Amino acid sequence: MHSSTPSSESAGAAVEDQVSDALAAMVATARRRAARDGDRQIDTAHLLHSILEADREVWELLDGGSPQVGRLLGYLVQRSIGYGLRWQSSVEDSGAVPALSEQPEGLPGWSPSATAALDLGVRRAARRGAERAEGIDLFAGIVADEECRGAEVLHRAGVDCGALAERLGGSGGSV
Repeated sequence: MHSSTPSSESAGAAVEDQVSDALAAMVATARRRAARDGDRQIDTAHLLHSILEADREVWELLDGGSPQVGRLLGYLVQRSIGYGLRWQSSVEDSGAVPALSEQPEGLPGWSPSATAALDLGVRRAARRGAERAEGIDLFAGIVADEECRGAEVLHRAGVDCGALAERLGGSGGSV
């Protein structure tokens, strides 16, 4: 009997087929971070952390510049020592973005919100004519879901996600 849920290995290959080498490295970093923190799934905060560490294009979008990036990274680093402890042992699923015509099948080891953010990022990349999504595309997918953990971190650091979504070319399911 064939399962409709992809194995972790095939899901990893499916992700790598949709993203650039640079974004694949960011996803690998997010996966290691999730495992180190004892989280069962990669969530949007893990992804945001990796994007902020590696993607200068995202930095340039943030109005606060380096100080704001520093504040964001500070919140994300504190995740395992206090900030974000309420997230442990829970599945991130804001339910805000899946206003998609077809809900993407979940990726093993990914929260529903992280899966939706990746799907939005891949679709954004396709709309701009790119074969593979970049960090900025995944970032747009995270920003589009103002209820996800990554957006919560952005809000806490004073980022206006609505204005950021507009600069990224839309909001909601149209990112």
